[in-house]
Amino acid sequence: MIDFKSNFKLQFITNQTEKFSHLESAILALKGGCKWIQLRVKSKDILKDRENIINTARQLKAICEDYDAIFIIDDYVDICQEVGASGVHLGKNDMPIIEARKILSKNFIIGGTANTFEDMKHIYMQGADYIGLGPFRFTNTKENLAQILGLAGYKNLISKKNISEINIPIVAIGGIKYEDIEEIMNIGVDGIAISGEIIHSTDPTETTKKIVQKLKK
Repeated sequence: MIDFKSNFKLQFITNQTEKFSHLESAILALKGGCKWIQLRVKSKDILKDRENIINTARQLKAICEDYDAIFIIDDYVDICQEVGASGVHLGKNDMPIIEARKILSKNFIIGGTANTFEDMKHIYMQGADYIGLGPFRFTNTKENLAQILGLAGYKNLISKKNISEINIPIVAIGGIKYEDIEEIMNIGVDGIAISGEIIHSTDPTETTKKIVQKLKK
């Protein structure tokens, strides 16, 4: 099982903005002490964009190794395997986790996105290493957003998880802000995934440092 209790409480999800590329946004988070980077590049034409994504992934893998950080690729199992990333994160409409595990060895991390308790059970039974549970609130960084959970939704789902057989880490995701962190962590999740709160701040590296320190308390 992944040790979320030490280095992996904060996952940064890359985002292409007017100011920063995916690579640049990841570097800013790494400089702030983040130890888990997820490259999320949503392409409408993967055949056209594949080589660019691979090139970005290769560069980011090398940088993550320099920072001793986990490097996850969103969606693209084949690219994860080709570049030798740490693992892959799969949404509901991506390749089934059980199929991804057949392609990737047990040495690769596989995470799945959940919005309901049924999702959580399904992801666990398919052999995932962690669950990305959300969204906490509305976020512009993701299209086709699922039902907003909020604190009440997290409390309900974590309570159900705690009396079930599900024993893999839970990462809260979706529109999380700095001031939400303490309440969300107190519910019993193992980590948080953040994108916009970091990359849209005036100083992404300093914001990351603040979040890392907050998560150590």
